[in-house]
Amino acid sequence: MSAPLLSLRDVSKVFWLGEREVVAVDGVSFDVSEGECLAIVGESGSGKSTIANMLLGILPPSSGTIALRGEPLPEHRTLAHRRAIQLVQQNPLSSLNPKRSIGASLRLPLDVHGIGTRSERRKRVEALLEEVHLPAEYSSRSPAALSGGQRQRVAIARALASESELVVLDEPTSALDVLVQARILRLLKALQKRRGLTYVFITHDLSVVRNIADRVAVIEKGRLVELGPVEAIFTNPTAPYTRRLIAAVPVITDEEQALKDGLIKKEEWNVEPD
Repeated sequence: MSAPLLSLRDVSKVFWLGEREVVAVDGVSFDVSEGECLAIVGESGSGKSTIANMLLGILPPSSGTIALRGEPLPEHRTLAHRRAIQLVQQNPLSSLNPKRSIGASLRLPLDVHGIGTRSERRKRVEALLEEVHLPAEYSSRSPAALSGGQRQRVAIARALASESELVVLDEPTSALDVLVQARILRLLKALQKRRGLTYVFITHDLSVVRNIADRVAVIEKGRLVELGPVEAIFTNPTAPYTRRLIAAVPVITDEEQALKDGLIKKEEWNVEPD
């Protein structure tokens, strides 16, 4: 069995508010295999975005190790480290510089990492737009001229520009309406299959998870309470917190409603004290 692409071992993050210690992430360990999508789920404030920021090097862990291909990542990331792990943010409008054209935003990672010649970079921008199903002429437009879904496609293309090994997606569909969400998820799945991409998908929305993830890591108050294949998590969750999250997911079919009812009934027999 090959070594995992990404490994977290006993990773914690502590913040200090005056003299008060706040543990945002508490001893989290998991692996991410090359080519898979691991979803990290939990309610707001659970610590999932803090994990994403530590993966990206925005925040250093207070303790524990984060390794890429078996090599521990340093607190101060090199250019090569930053190229290896890219981010797609929640809000596509704020993640794109409004003063840059779409083409300039897509060329920037190519320039920073020295990918291709000048003429090759122009062609590469066109190819990136084509990959995310946007016309080449969008290269001259500003972010404000695009819809939310189109801007998120540009943000995905920018993350792919440097040919990173890992893409961290932090709530990438939560700012979009339901139909646009579905199209973006289909695009992400198609890109993953075509390029062999590895995703860490941060979300609070379990209805999205079932459509994109291979495995799920459930975070409650900074701790990893459950980890497993997506179908196992949805059909037979073991942690009370996971059951409550799934029971709160909106459903539209009788089969989904029966599963939800069963989880609610099971949870009623496993009420934890306050």
